[in-house]
Amino acid sequence: MQIIEGGVTAAKGFKAAGMAAGIKYKNGKKDMAMVVSDKPCVTAGTFTLNRVFAAPVKWDKNIVYNEAYAQAIVVNSGVANACTGVEGDEACALEAKTAGEALGIPADAVLLGSTGVIGMQLPMDRMCAGIKALPELLDYTKEAGTLAAEAIMTTDTVSKQVACTVNIAGKEVTVGGMCKGAGMIHPHMATMLCFITTDAVIEKKALQKMTSDIVEDSFNMISVDGDTSTNDTVLVLANGEAGNDSIKEGSSDYDTFYEALSYVLTELSKKIAGDGEGCTCLFEVQVKGASTKEQARILAKSIVTSNLTKAAIFGHDANWGRILCAMGYSGVDFEPEKVDIFFESNAGKLQIVKDGTATDYSEEKATEILSQNPVTAIADIKQGNSEATAWGCDLTFDYIKINADYRS
Repeated sequence: MQIIEGGVTAAKGFKAAGMAAGIKYKNGKKDMAMVVSDKPCVTAGTFTLNRVFAAPVKWDKNIVYNEAYAQAIVVNSGVANACTGVEGDEACALEAKTAGEALGIPADAVLLGSTGVIGMQLPMDRMCAGIKALPELLDYTKEAGTLAAEAIMTTDTVSKQVACTVNIAGKEVTVGGMCKGAGMIHPHMATMLCFITTDAVIEKKALQKMTSDIVEDSFNMISVDGDTSTNDTVLVLANGEAGNDSIKEGSSDYDTFYEALSYVLTELSKKIAGDGEGCTCLFEVQVKGASTKEQARILAKSIVTSNLTKAAIFGHDANWGRILCAMGYSGVDFEPEKVDIFFESNAGKLQIVKDGTATDYSEEKATEILSQNPVTAIADIKQGNSEATAWGCDLTFDYIKINADYRS
């Protein structure tokens, strides 16, 4: 696998654009993006588990689960089109119809994404005007992909893109993607908005299984604030332009492509966690020595979502009792008297707990390690060979400031 620069335009046959359509922002901030494939694509998707889900989630589920292909994605930021009733559903239909006519494709080949304030109706005059303008701006360049990635940002401080290539039976296959997310992020699906493009030839069933499996170990293992969004969506589009033999479940090609898609989804999920609202560092939690993968996942997520632990990370405080406490209320069995805990960063690695009690560690060294970005906490429960990793961020004063006046 080779890591390359780029995002949704890295794979062959995909073009993108981003622009300011005035959906919510009046300052010229980009707020609408479009991604289009030259050819129809097989699709896969995962969506929020929140029972309150947005109109575009309903629209996309129908296409991913019931249609053979899709060819375009239209995304807006600023307004979530969630909790908008029948009017929100009608807005999705009009968006898709307008995009289909502008691109010369069926309306049911258009996937949608929205992010922003819940409860507001989309300004459909500006939405439709933006959809009609975007096709003229579409391009295959890395720069065009960046414009699209910037256009889907809300409280994100940076755009988020990842791409890589792999060799499948002599054919170069590319996977690229973009995502957005900094707040209302919790491991309960595939958090926030993420759009992946690939030129691989792959069976739809295989792509869906692969996507669902990888999401369990990537987006479902991140948390910023414990809130599961109404709009969480991961979409994967594969247009087959690489010309490889079709990837089927159980083949060696499946494993090779799995590695590439896993890399892109995992790196994008880490970018979201590391850009959590107001955060100063990415906080990684590794649980090792578990008896099962599920036990490791639950423990890792319990630690990474603990507000007390996150606050300690912000304060560069090696308050390991908060980690053990979070493990204790996770709901899974383990023996606290056997737990070892370490902190690690580019400043070094330090064991602070051995067999459930504190070591004679240096507080100064611990503070130095915890003052870096990223910071990793490692908990070894010594019960087996399974492990899992979760990602989050520290909890800062700025998180409150950002969310106290989000609507204004």
